[in-house]
Order: sequence, then C-alpha cells, then structure tokens
Amino acid sequence: MIWEIELTESAIDLLKSIRDARIRSSLMERIEKLSEDPDKQGKPLKAELAGYRSVRAVGQRYRILYQLTGSRVVVVVVAIGIRKDSDKRDVYALARKLVRAGLLGEGDK
Repeated sequence: MIWEIELTESAIDLLKSIRDARIRSSLMERIEKLSEDPDKQGKPLKAELAGYRSVRAVGQRYRILYQLTGSRVVVVVVAIGIRKDSDKRDVYALARKLVRAGLLGEGDK
C-alpha cells in the first residue's frame, strides 16, 4: 500500500531553514521513502512523543519525526532536524516543545 505524504507547516519551515541544498534533497528523498511501509521504518517514540515515529536520515545525523494517520492513509511529517543530545536545538527537544504548545500533529497543516 502506498501512503500519501504530508508535511506540516513547522516541518516545511524546518526543511527550508536548512541552507545546504544537498542535505534538503537527501531529506526529501528519505521522506518520500516513507510512502512505502512507514509503520516498518524508524522507531516509535515514547513519553510526550508517544504516537510519533522517528527515522534517521543524512548519514544518521538528522531525524524525521512523523505520525501515521490510518483513516486517511497519510504519513504526516511533523519535524525535521539534527539529533543533538543536551542541546535546545535538538529535534526531539523541539518536538516536545511543540507538543506542549499544542502545535504538533494533524492540526498543524
């Protein structure tokens, strides 16, 4: 089954903020691969980010956070960024902040 890919506005903004066109292109290629069996890719997240999945991209440095919406057969990409432990710019820290603010997920299109 082929899944439709949607990017939230926050994911689009994060993607646009990456200056290197090669990295942006690699991220888009990885996002497009989510159209086939996204439930078998990446890993399910826990705690505040339960219900989301994370997949590695661009040499394991970047993460793409996404959510499966089964009723519409859609993969919603919600965040894109670098995994940087103990840094406020870490993609997981950013996603947790967006969840707390109610800005992450289906309503952010």
